[in-house]
Amino acid sequence: MSTQTPVIDSAPAAPAAPAPNPQSGQPVTLTRFLIEQQRRPDSPCPPQLRLLLETVARACKAINFAISKGALGDVLGSLGSENVQGEVQKKLDVIANDLLLDANEWGGQLAAMASEEMESLHPIPGRFPKGEYLLVFDPIDGSSNIDVNLSVGTIFSVLRAPEACAGRDVAEADFLQPGTSQVAAGYAIYGPQTLLVLTVGTGVYEFTLDREIGSWRMTDGPMQMPRGNREFAVNMARRRQWSPHVARYIEERIQGSEGPLGVDYNMRWPASMVADVHRIIKRGGIFLYPADHRKGGSARLRLLYEANPMSMLIEQAGGASSNGHARILDLVPTGLHERVGVILGDPEEVAAASEPQG
Repeated sequence: MSTQTPVIDSAPAAPAAPAPNPQSGQPVTLTRFLIEQQRRPDSPCPPQLRLLLETVARACKAINFAISKGALGDVLGSLGSENVQGEVQKKLDVIANDLLLDANEWGGQLAAMASEEMESLHPIPGRFPKGEYLLVFDPIDGSSNIDVNLSVGTIFSVLRAPEACAGRDVAEADFLQPGTSQVAAGYAIYGPQTLLVLTVGTGVYEFTLDREIGSWRMTDGPMQMPRGNREFAVNMARRRQWSPHVARYIEERIQGSEGPLGVDYNMRWPASMVADVHRIIKRGGIFLYPADHRKGGSARLRLLYEANPMSMLIEQAGGASSNGHARILDLVPTGLHERVGVILGDPEEVAAASEPQG
């Protein structure tokens, strides 16, 4: 039986779009960037997708404003209710969810939406026109950080609605597409700066919110994840859930220069996937939230709302992602709220952390 560590295949990063240089001195706004994408010969961002992404970006600005008010805006703390995941809902979870729904349901670009905070899909009301896209999102990622003023974020993914939706109501099955079907993915990170990181399949670009004029301005891109950074992000409190392979992978790195690898590693864990993924795209490393080895693959992160969009971004930046056994973007979802183990970042580290194939 072979015990070779598998190489987790990832799609090669697409050629970068001929976007204006963000350091040229001329402001490159999100709108200008998307229009440039729309004008490309292969048109990865047609007009309806461009309008949808601009609307999502506006909703993220509104979420940022609510977060920035904190206790002054009575947005901290929990509601005492639980979402479909069985998690206690923070006030901002519900506020952000409503802001995204309200902003996107009337524009005519969407056929339906789905959210981590809602049990079933959200159809576009009959009084509004229906479009050709589906939007899925995690309105507040890392919500346990809200009350202690640490970074949180919003994650989103865009899929095409199947052609059959044109003549009927959208069904849950229409959302159950593999991650390779995503036409766009991104996240907003609400930290010292408010950032929007986005891909339409032509590379990964970062936009910073200029609060003085309320505009998203490109500040980095196309972004390529550095290789070889010896840094991992994992929740050590979950060690009892790891497979022997993952436990050995982490233990070898904790031993540092005195262990079998002969090199020191750093560990980070901000309890916000958005913060971790952004750090990895900017400076490299690996993020792990593996499935629970004891419970037949029970996992924490959601395939549609977290794993797929983050995997698309990571791969577009030159990284790889795995559920511990296979490429995440190849997985076919079985439900709106399916959970999956996640290992993503530096391709060599992802391959080493994934289970050997027999």
